[in-house]
Amino acid sequence: MPDALRRFKADIFQALAHPTRIAIVEMLRDGDLPEGKLIERLGIEQANASQHLSVLRSKQIVVNRKDGNQVFYSLRSPLLIEVLDIMRRYFHAQLTETMAALGEIEKEHGAAR
Repeated sequence: MPDALRRFKADIFQALAHPTRIAIVEMLRDGDLPEGKLIERLGIEQANASQHLSVLRSKQIVVNRKDGNQVFYSLRSPLLIEVLDIMRRYFHAQLTETMAALGEIEKEHGAAR
């Protein structure tokens, strides 16, 4: 079972391994959006957006429904937003550490003058 779980995690991270796909997931944080609105907000071509949405659908990260001539996308589970929020906190922690280290280097460099 641990190998199956690791494979599942790797598949999800692989699907999210592109900034545009992460942007799509983040845009769907508050609910479903029509494909046209996603494309407009992303500022990319329809074909490019379709490729990214296809990857997210294939890994069951997003689901779609048709309403008239529009296709609406939504997150399959809001739990993924929690994962992205944790990654944001991790990024900020790393940035804070780096800034502190740079501050120490600047202090040492200034004291050496």
